[in-house]
This record gives sequence, C-alpha cells and structure tokens, in this order.
Amino acid sequence: MRIVQLIQEGLQPLRPDDTVHRAREQMAALRVRHLPVVDEAGELLGVVSDEQLHLADDPNLPVTMLVRGTPVSVTPDLHVFDAARVVLQHGLTVLPVAESNHHYRGAVPAQHLLEQLIRMLSLHEPGAILELEIDARDYALSNLLYCVEQCDARVRALVVEPLDASESRFRVTLKLNVQDTARIRHVLEHRGFHVAAAYNEEDDEELRQRIEAFMRYLEV
Repeated sequence: MRIVQLIQEGLQPLRPDDTVHRAREQMAALRVRHLPVVDEAGELLGVVSDEQLHLADDPNLPVTMLVRGTPVSVTPDLHVFDAARVVLQHGLTVLPVAESNHHYRGAVPAQHLLEQLIRMLSLHEPGAILELEIDARDYALSNLLYCVEQCDARVRALVVEPLDASESRFRVTLKLNVQDTARIRHVLEHRGFHVAAAYNEEDDEELRQRIEAFMRYLEV
C-alpha cells in the first residue's frame, strides 16, 4: 500500500502567516504534536512542533519564522512500511506527503499509519505468536511455511529482524491463525528451528491491550 492512500483530508496544514497562538490551538484541536506549513502556491515549507511553539516567546509570531532546513516529507508512492520508518526516525505525529518538488499532497497522522500497519500485520486478529532465532544459513521461508502448514495452520504475518550487525542470525516472528502452538513448536524444533518464545491466547489479549494503550498514548 502506498502512503498517498492514507492521506487524511480533514488535517489542514498551517499557513505561513498563522501565528504561534493559532498553531497551538490547531494542534490541540487535532490532538497532534506536529503540523506542516504550506504556502499559497501549495509548496511544503516545513514542519513545526509543539515544542517549538511553546519555546516561542511571542504568541503572535508567524510560524514561518520557526521553519528551518529541508522539509521532512515522503513522496506519495512510498510504501507504508518505509513511511513508518520516517515517522520513527523523526518522531513525527503527522507525516507530510509531498512530490519531489515539495508540492504538498496532504498529511497522514502517525496514529492512522500505525492502525494500517496493525491491520496489515494481522495484529488485531486472534492467533498465537512465535519467535524463532535462526542462523542465516538455515533460513528458508518455504521450510518455515511448510512446517506450519503441515500442522493445519497458516501464517498471517511474518517479520524478520537481524540479531547482529553481521546479519548471521535472525529473529523471525510469526503471527499464526491458531492459538494452540504445541504441535507447531514440536515440528519446528524437530526440523532444527529454535523457538525462542511463544505467546498464546492469554498473551494475545495482553498484546491487544498494549496496542490499545499505545494508540491512546498517540492521541494525547
């Protein structure tokens, strides 16, 4: 999915002549901590944060005076996974979307992006989670899927993370469509895969509660 598909129409940017006071009110109303600044020609000038606004001495200062450096944004065709990396890298609560010439296309709230990632990774669906630690030379996606499917289960989502800088070992996280993983774990271990952790139905409920708590935190 491309990030342009998640643009929220009701999230209006700031104008260059909007005052610090006006920007504070708009951020409070939208419950965000960042807003893009866009001029009358539709060019993205930058992003201002609530921290910048609270450090400004003059509430009547135009927000354009707070804009510094190259605007942080993503292009419309960027995949949502890469867009999430930009949000994390810059700690944004609102992600501006603009063409390569800085023409503003819209913005995506970080919360909206997170909700989409949760749907794409099936975190809202019931099912157990397994964490495996695998040597790079032993990693084969087809073998993993075969082990799971021969136990009459399916992989809803899969995430691979390197465990060291050399990428000689990986942590593979599997989200399954079943709760009981005893047979699957037995098959995986028998095939030489090390199951480092398993989260069952009770843990699934705890995970959902943590996700909901994190979503509420983003709304603050």
